[in-house]
Order: sequence, then structure tokens, then C-alpha cells
Amino acid sequence: MGVDFSALRTLINRYCAGEENWVDSRTVYIGHKEPPPGADAFIQQRFPDNRVVSSKYTFWNFIPKNMFEQFRRVANFYFLIIFLVQLIIDTPTSPVTSGLPLFFVIIVTAIKQGYEDWLRHKADKAVNQCPVSVIQRGKKIKKESFRITVGDVVFVKEDETFACDLILLSSSRDDGTCFVTTASLDGESSHKTYYAVQDTKAFRTEEEVDSIHATIECEQPQPDLYKFVGRINIYMDNEAVARPLGSENVLLRGATLKNTEFIYAVAIYTGMETKMALNYQSKSQKRSAVEKSMNSYLVVYLCILISKALINTVLKYIWQADPNKDEPWYNERTEAQRQRHILIRAFTDFLAFMVLFNYIIPVSMYVTVEMQKFLGSYFIMWDDDMYDEELGEGAVVNTSDLNEELGQVEYVFTDKTGTLTENNMEFIECCVDGHVYVPDAICNGQVLSGAAAMDMIDTSPGPGGREREELFFRALCLCHTVQVKEEETVDGIKHGIHQGKSASFYISSSPDEVALVEGMKKLGFTYLRLKDGQMEILNREDEIERFELLEVLSFDSVRRRMSVIVRAASGDIFLFCKGADSSILPRVISGKVDEVKARVEHNAVEGLRTLCVAYRPLSPEQHQEVCRLLSGAKLALQDRDKRLSEAYELVEKDLILLGATAVEDRLQEQAADTIESLHKAGMKVWVLTGDKMETAAATCYASRLFRRNTQILELTTKRVEEQNLHDVLFDLSRTVLRHHGSMTRDNCSSLSNDCTDYGLIIDGATLSAVMRPPQEDLNSGSYKEIFLEICRNCSAVLCCRMAPLQKAQIVKMIKASKEHPITLAIGDGANDVSMILEAHVGIGIMGKEGRQAVRNSDYAIPKFKHLKKMLLVHGHYYYIRISELVQYFFYKNVCFIFPQFLYQFFCGFSQQPLYDTAYLTLYNISFTSLPILVYSLMEQHINMDILKKDPSLYKDVAKNSLLRWPTFIYWTVLGVYNAIVMFFGTYFLFDNTTFTSNGQMFGNWTFGTLVFTVLVFTVTFKLVLDTHYWTWINHFVIWGSLVFFVLFSLLWGGIIWPFLNYQRMYYVFMQMLSSGPAWLSIILLITASLLPDVVKKVIWRALWPTITERIQVNAGSFHVLAFLHRFRAMKRFERAPASPCSDSLLDGVALTEA
Repeated sequence: MGVDFSALRTLINRYCAGEENWVDSRTVYIGHKEPPPGADAFIQQRFPDNRVVSSKYTFWNFIPKNMFEQFRRVANFYFLIIFLVQLIIDTPTSPVTSGLPLFFVIIVTAIKQGYEDWLRHKADKAVNQCPVSVIQRGKKIKKESFRITVGDVVFVKEDETFACDLILLSSSRDDGTCFVTTASLDGESSHKTYYAVQDTKAFRTEEEVDSIHATIECEQPQPDLYKFVGRINIYMDNEAVARPLGSENVLLRGATLKNTEFIYAVAIYTGMETKMALNYQSKSQKRSAVEKSMNSYLVVYLCILISKALINTVLKYIWQADPNKDEPWYNERTEAQRQRHILIRAFTDFLAFMVLFNYIIPVSMYVTVEMQKFLGSYFIMWDDDMYDEELGEGAVVNTSDLNEELGQVEYVFTDKTGTLTENNMEFIECCVDGHVYVPDAICNGQVLSGAAAMDMIDTSPGPGGREREELFFRALCLCHTVQVKEEETVDGIKHGIHQGKSASFYISSSPDEVALVEGMKKLGFTYLRLKDGQMEILNREDEIERFELLEVLSFDSVRRRMSVIVRAASGDIFLFCKGADSSILPRVISGKVDEVKARVEHNAVEGLRTLCVAYRPLSPEQHQEVCRLLSGAKLALQDRDKRLSEAYELVEKDLILLGATAVEDRLQEQAADTIESLHKAGMKVWVLTGDKMETAAATCYASRLFRRNTQILELTTKRVEEQNLHDVLFDLSRTVLRHHGSMTRDNCSSLSNDCTDYGLIIDGATLSAVMRPPQEDLNSGSYKEIFLEICRNCSAVLCCRMAPLQKAQIVKMIKASKEHPITLAIGDGANDVSMILEAHVGIGIMGKEGRQAVRNSDYAIPKFKHLKKMLLVHGHYYYIRISELVQYFFYKNVCFIFPQFLYQFFCGFSQQPLYDTAYLTLYNISFTSLPILVYSLMEQHINMDILKKDPSLYKDVAKNSLLRWPTFIYWTVLGVYNAIVMFFGTYFLFDNTTFTSNGQMFGNWTFGTLVFTVLVFTVTFKLVLDTHYWTWINHFVIWGSLVFFVLFSLLWGGIIWPFLNYQRMYYVFMQMLSSGPAWLSIILLITASLLPDVVKKVIWRALWPTITERIQVNAGSFHVLAFLHRFRAMKRFERAPASPCSDSLLDGVALTEA
């Protein structure tokens, strides 16, 4: 019988949250007042306070938790074990050689992570201690934010941010509405309208609000931003009046009050139970693919190390089986050593060999990698191309651990609003009965050049056409939810809607509604205000027209349209409707459908957002029937949304088509070019947005995510309602798989418009159904796998109406797919934080939606266009550099230690070191570390301009291609070959030969020093051969490190050092250099070591060159030709007398070089 641990965990969490008696709903007592006698029993539930915690550590758990996380790294744990072994037993080397680098890395990493968490603590403290106004006993008092509890009545002023999730009780506006921006939640900076409870909206003073006697019953906290179910029971004369509560009554934490002087609201969810906190993804340690490869290589080398130690231990005891070899006369054992058990002696010897060969595991590699990542990150911050003059800021690196991951990205998940777009809508044109109108086409009596071939306002057809035109303009001035704020400035920016009038500006939950109303103002009809139920319009003759607003049929993503019912001053009643063409045209019974439809299709192809406008005159009897239908649906407590939808369907029919509009959502500069480059680089781009489907789809066309020939596949609520989810998924799967391999963008030329590919659109509700675990009683299997298969065969995917946590779920699903691709998420708002934290690499945009995305990201850039250089140039370079660094470190350590292994066969397995202690310690620290560090910071195997112009070069390094096993094995074999050449080359050249002028033989330290000298020069020259980009720094460090080795060896062996007990290297190096054969041996062995690698490179480049290698060859040829042109020109110039032609000749040479 299995135990359901998930259920147990949930129960524990609920108990710890203070809710032992967990129920599906909660009861909130407004103002903490008990219900009157006879009402439901008063049961005060316990809720968490309003404290928000985003930090990872506390003062008490920092050291143990951080140490645990760091020693989870295989390398750190291994070096700790080696250090302890060196402390416990007598080993050939000092514990300092292992302990010092290890503790340096641990301490530096701990300081870095501690500082980052201290910043999070600081930010949490600022938020939690923010003052909030609370109503208690009819008075307004100030409380710190974290002290707010569920049931407190909160007072919020304009431009203040809500400290917790609230139910709106009343506002300063007569109609009980307030306007809110939710930019930090769903990325939409437009104003949204929220409604107070009808029975409490009149309470506008502290005393009146404190007199409210009511309870709220609502669902337990859940992360869906767009869903809320509850009801309020208001007690009047000891009788309860119940009113329904929906998402339109809930003000979410993080949102900001706008265009409303003040509100009163009651707290229902606090602290970590708010919807914003539930959508917050906890920050975890990210590890790059390169680091995982390093750990894999480390395990292989650890196995090699153990094998070496085991072989030497076994051979040592075979060697010592002969008593004469076991205890020679000059090295007899003590009595204690003789009595020690052979297994203990063997184990001690095994550990001693482990320590002797320990240098094959490059401890200094991790120090060098940390330094390379830290110093390399400054190249991003110093990049002038990624500096934005408008913001006055450049790129920011919050973590340097993932630099190389920027060169391995396969999936890019991007937000739309504020990331791809500027969220700045502009009215482009409108079409009335086939006649096109462009705002500002006529200016000061002159027709602008851009207005050619257009029908202008004053050239509209006849009186009948003029009447229809004005009806169209009136429809757009009335059919909206735009509000007017009459203030001189907002955020320092002046707004005005009519010349000569007081400064005002429009606000709305939809920015394209504002664009339409502003467009009508340019065409002569100005919307003034909504006052006392009357909508006022200023027409072309500067006359004010008034219409009584009777009903608003709100927009929703299923209907894709909205309507208003108004009564004109003449008494005529009209229903004006605007919406997507697919939603309006099927309901039209008359009008110039073909002409309008043609214009809509033309604008859609141009990437503009289009809407159709229609109307329907209503008789008084029809209006009465409409009112009856709508009021019945609005009062329903069960299935309210369904009944409203049915009522809207009955009302919005028999429409007369007026025309269409075109609005442009301006993309950020070079956003389309950036997406195009990412596609050419082999990356798949997904747009994840909380915006409406139509808005997002139009942006995708404008940004070239969808092309003209892209066939759009919809997996939306509307389609799932028509068919069941199972059938829709399998239909889409059959569609894309039928054309698999021939219809995807990867197989199409980027310049071809003839190739058809697929784009998928999915909304949040359908995604929830797809992600839901399959039911046991259904044979449907997992929908998730089918969905993934569809996505793999689509060139682009758009996910709309996404909650922040759903964005993270999408990223997590792709990360966990069988290919395990590297993902990148980019966004600008707090709603993007979850996916930024979930992705392998998270990038924040320094936009207008606050800095939460920037603070929680790994990297931050000013604009979306900077992503191109960050990935295609910096990411490419970082991956190339660190790949060489990792492979080179393992290679040079194989070259270093394998001769030590071979030497044991010639010294009776006595654990005698081949190299001097100073050489053992300084080889990785001083002699060979700086050249590879500078290489890993400076190397540019291809010019950065070429990388930007040819994004396909990114594919050359994709999928961790430079750290695959064949490449790793080649470097290891090369290291073993070099070690064999060094050791046996030296051994056979010295065999039975005198090398000094006085006939003296070289000893074992001279032998080891000669091998070490060949080793240092060989591994350094190997790096020289691999370097493509030379600067004075490279020259200084490479040749300087070789000079330092020679000078150190001369000083180390040429001076009697008083702090040494014995000096075995005295005069050894100088004696070796005094021998001519030794010099010859060094040159021959270095050449023999490097020759195979050079030959292999020449053959490979000649027969199987990569795209990168071809470009390198072409670039080299170009530089040679440029040099020859310059040389010949100089010769001609020296021979020729001075003349005007000389300047033109030099100009021609310069042009040729350019």
C-alpha cells in the first residue's frame, strides 16, 4: 500500500500556515467584527501576516546551508576529502597545496552569495516596513505593511500600491469605480476599471466605513490572477443581504491606484498567500551546461586517478615480494612498521599514491573559471553597443555563473508588452464603406504626401455617405470604456485632447481603445467625458452631443467584441459594436462587406491591429427585451458568465456594417530584426503574454514571428468548446506531422515567401487543461506529450492570457522535454519573474514596469534589440573561451601528471616525486594559469561584425558541441601522447650518456627538471597555436610566463635559501642549461609533441572544414591581400613624384582594404 506523500506534505503546510481545520473557503470578518446574533457562528480563522520573504538565507542558517550547497559540487567535495587525507597521513606533498585553492573558492563564493542575499533582505525590509493607512474605531492610523491582517479595512490614495489583496468597498468616485494599473502583475500598463460592492460604495468617510457590518466568504488563495469567486453578506437590521463578488471587485497586491483620489478596501489575502506571492517562483541555484560537462569530466579523471593509485599500489607489493627489494640495507623499516597489518599498509600507500597523482584533478581550474566568469562579465557591462542613451544605462550582470550559457540557447521565451513592443498604440487609418481616412492627412489646408490615392474627409461621397461616415465616428467615440482624467500633467508629461480646452488625457484598460478615441479626435470627433450616465462628444462643428449610456456589453476573449447601448438626444436607441472581423462579419446582415473585408485583410498583412465596427438600431420594445435578458444574467449567482454570454449572443445580431479601423502597436526598435536573427541562429522563439489573443497575434506578425505564409493553428478556449480537447489536439497533431520535415522554418530559406510553416496560438485556460494529469478512466494518455510534439513542429508559438505561474510552467515543460534544451526567458515586469527564474538564463528588460524583473534576472539589458549581440556575440565568445579553458586545463594536467605515473616504474613505486615541490605547487598557479586566463578573456576566433551579420554561425557551437565526449577524448589522448614523448624522449636521450663538459652524469632531479621544462613550453605553445586574436596583453602574458619560469628556476636553484632544511634543486637548472644536448632535447621534444596536433588541424581544415574555419581562412586571405595592396601602393608612392593623383591612389587603396 503506497503512501500519498503529496497529500501529507499539503496537510503539513496547511498546519504550519495556522489552518488546522482546512476548508475550501474562508470567512473574512470586515473590521474584525463578529456577526450579529442569529447569524453564522463566529469562528476566527488564523491567517499569515503580510510579511513577504524573497531571501534565501537567514543569519542562523547561512553557513550550514551555503556550505551544503557548495560541497554538493563534486569538485569541492573531492578536494575537501584530499585535503583531509593529507592532514591525516604522511603524504609526499603538503596539505597547503590542496587546501589553499579550495578555501579561496569557498570563501569568495560564500561572500558573493551572502551579499546577493543581503540585498534581497534589504529589499524585503523596505517593502514590509512600508507605511499603510488602516481604519480602526472610525479613525485612520498608520501601520507597517507586514502588520496588516486579513479583515483590516485599508485606505489607499492615488498612485499608491496595494499592500495585499483587497476587496473594493468604496471609492472617491460617485459610481464606486476605481482605476488600476496592473503592470507589475500581467505587464499591462493600461488602466483597468474595478467596481465597489453596490451596497457599500456610498460609504466615503472613516466613520461610515467603520460602521459596515459584513462578512466575506471566498475561495482559499490560488495563483490565477483572473479568477475569483466569493460573496459578501451585508447585515442590515440583523438580516444578511448577499451580493456576488468576482475578479472585477478584487484589487491585487502590486497593482497601483490611478485616476481615483482614494479608496477603502478590506484585506482578504495577505503575505505569501497573495496572488502575486503565489505566482513567485523561488530562486534556485542555476548551473550551466559547461559546469555539468566539467563535473562529468571530473568523474572520468577521478576514475583514472583511482586506477593509477590502485595499479601502483598493487605493483608496489609485487615489487616488494622480494625481501631484498622490500628492505634494502639503506632503508630498513622500524619495528612498528613491520608489525602493522599489510592491509593497513596497503591502504595507506593507496592514499599516498592518490595524493601524489592528485594534480591530475585541476583544483586551480575552478579558481580560474570563477575568475574568468567574474572578469568576463565586465565585457558585457562595458559594451557601448548595449548602452541606451534614453535610459542612461547599459547592460547589467547579476550573476556571472551563466556567461557561457548565453552561447547555448535553443528556446527563447519572451514577454510581449514592454519587451517586444513599446506599449504605445497609434491610430493609422479607418475605412468607412470602402473609403479610407488617414488622420492628419490634411494639415493647414495642404494634403500630405503620405495621403496620395486616399479618400480624404472632404472628398467623401455624397450626403448619404457623409451621414454613414459621421455615424461611424460617433460609434468609435461611444463604444469604449475610456475614462478622461482632467489634470495638467501625469508623470511629468502633459496631455491634451482639444485645443483651447483644459488639459486632459484618456485612460483605459485597453491601449488600443485610447488610440481609437484619439484617432477620432484627429478626424473631428472628440470624446469629452462620461458624466451622470451621459457620454459627451464634441463634433466637427464644435457642438456638444450627448448620449445616455444604457448598457455596456464588456469585451471577452471568447466573443472577441464589445458593445454599448446608447440613447441619442432624439430618443433613438442604438447598439454600437466593435470587435475582430471574424466575430463581427458573421453577424452582419447589410453593409459593404466585401470592400471593408478587403481593407481589413490588407492591413492585417501589414501587421496592423484591425477592428470592425457595426451598429443596430433598437426599438423601445427591443430595448426592453434586451434589458430583461441582461439583468437576469447579471443577478445569477450560478453560471453567471455562461448566462451573460448567452444573453450577449442574442443581443449582438442583425448588425449593419459601418467600417473598420487599423491601429499599430509600435514594436521596439529592431525587435523584428532581432527575432529574425534568433531564428536564423537556430533558436525557437515563443511569446508568452497575459494580453489578449488578437493583440498578441498582431504583434507576432509585426515582429516577424509569424510570416505571411504562416498557417496559424489555434488551441484556444473557443475551439475547445466547439470540439473536445482530445479531438482538437489530435487534429493539430495530424496537421503538423503530415508536413513534418518540409514545412518547418528550419528547412526553408529565410528569404523565401513560398514555404509554408506553422504557428501555434494557445491561451491560458486551454494550457491548464493540457497540463492537467490524465484521468485514469480516460484512454487519452498524456496531452502534454502531444502538445509538445505539435510545438516542436511549429516555427513559432504564441501563448496568450498567461498567468505568471503558467509562464514558468511552460518553460519548465520545455526544459524537462526529452531533448533537455537550454532555455532563455526575457521580460520586463514582475509578471515575468517566475519564468525568468525558471529558465536556464533569465534576462530582464529595463522597461517602464518597475525593476522586479531586472532584480531577479541573471542579466539585464535596456532594450530587446540588445539581446542579439548578447547571444550571437558575447554568448558565442564566452562559450568558445570557456570550452577551450576547460579542455586545456585537463590536457595540461594530463601532461603534468602522467610522467609522474611512468616515473614510479623506475623508482620502485616508492612514491618519489618526479618534480620538485616548488614546481608541483606553482605549475597550475603561476607557470601555466595566466596565459589560459587571458585567452579565455580576450579570444575572438571570428570578428564580432561577422558574428552579427551571419547568425547561422551560432549553430556551430550549439548543443555543447565543443565539450562533447569525442573532443574530450582527443584532448586527453593528446595529453597522454605528449607526456609519453616528454618522459621517454628524455629517458632515451639520456640513457648511458654524459651531458656536461666535465663528464658528470645528470641525476634524477635534473631529469625531472628537463621533463618539466619541456612540459611548460609545450603546453604554452599549444595555447599559442590555438590563439586567433592577438593583443599586447596576450604577448606579454604568454612570453612573460615563460620568462618567469626560467627566472624562477635560476633563482630557486642559484641561491641558498635559509628557510629551507635541504635544497635538492641547488644549481640543477643552471647545470642543465649549460649542456648543449639538453637544449637540443628541449627543442626536439617540443616539436615532436606539437607536430601531430598541427598535422591533424591542417588535414581537418583541408578535408572537413566547418563554417567557422572557412570564414577564418577567408579572413586570413583578406588580411594578406590587404597587406600586399598596401605594400605595393607604398612602393608606387615612393617612386612617383608628388601629384594630385597620389591622394586618389591612396584613397583607392584604402577603399580596397575597406
